[in-house]
Amino acid sequence: MPKERFEDALNKLEKIVSKLEEGDIPLEESLKLFEEGIRLSRFCNQKLDEAERKVEILLKGKNGMLKPQPFDPSINSGQTLSINSGEAISGEGED
Repeated sequence: MPKERFEDALNKLEKIVSKLEEGDIPLEESLKLFEEGIRLSRFCNQKLDEAERKVEILLKGKNGMLKPQPFDPSINSGQTLSINSGEAISGEGED
């Protein structure tokens, strides 16, 4: 059996949600769709977690060279990320 793709699973999940929101399907079918939706939701969550672990952010070191840093969403360091165009994005809000 071929590996399920994130995009395909997300598409199936969206269709299931639409069917359930319509509300005009029998209870047994609703329960089966709900169970499949839960399975797809867990699969998508797992794939997103895997992708998050693989993401690296390129930061400029003191010598001006880019070096990869692991992405950690739990840390809001406020470091400025360099962009190719020379613009910068700050990790903190500028309210």
